[in-house]
Amino acid sequence: MNIQELTEWLNQRLEVGKFSEKDPSLNGLQVSCSGKTIKKAAFAVDACLETMRRASSCGADVLIVHHGLFWGEPLALTGNHYTRIKTLFDSDTALYAVHIPLDANPEIGHNACISRMIGLKKESLKPFGEWRGMTIGFCGEFEQEETLDSVLSKLFPKGEKAAHILPFGPEKIKTAGVISGGGGSDLLQAVEKGLDLFITGEIGHEQYHEALENGISVIAGGHYQTEVFGLKALAAEMGRETGVETFFIEVPTGL
Repeated sequence: MNIQELTEWLNQRLEVGKFSEKDPSLNGLQVSCSGKTIKKAAFAVDACLETMRRASSCGADVLIVHHGLFWGEPLALTGNHYTRIKTLFDSDTALYAVHIPLDANPEIGHNACISRMIGLKKESLKPFGEWRGMTIGFCGEFEQEETLDSVLSKLFPKGEKAAHILPFGPEKIKTAGVISGGGGSDLLQAVEKGLDLFITGEIGHEQYHEALENGISVIAGGHYQTEVFGLKALAAEMGRETGVETFFIEVPTGL
């Protein structure tokens, strides 16, 4: 399997074409490589110099990320941008980025994975959270009533800490909405749905009073921490389906 064939597999699995007109990021192959056989693929949240260097040192033929290098505007190949591109060229490592398609995928996307992890009933899940005309998250009902602590233990079973917690909703939680990453501004969509809990990556100052006054709890799990799940699920599936060796590079930002 060469890079063109792998790109086709990824584009089809993630339905990248459905989002091409509305997602400002350049989903798909952002930097190519030679015509070599792709044997090893690295996965990471960000297309930063650290992940590129570590992917190269581990012999990866391609680096697959959620946050790529291009976001709707051309960038001059200077400064840090030049250094990143040169690092990929020097190691003959391709770069594939997938943004909203990985947030929204109903099976292996970040939000679908989180919904399963915290125990939302599959039959209750509904698309939730509109951004630029695209629905990227999910909401649903729990199998049984939960508390904030029980949801947190399911979301972060290894004891990771959420960035912020606003415990302003009912003590017994029956419903939740999930939008990973920078979904704090979508809090009012959760309020409109009458949800007990809103899970996202990061929130802003203004969301504190919106949550308090509307009686809804918020778990801001961290932008980075809520956007590893889909990448890991994709890595596992790609390894099974294509035979390419996959591994995940952890470069947490604490944000």
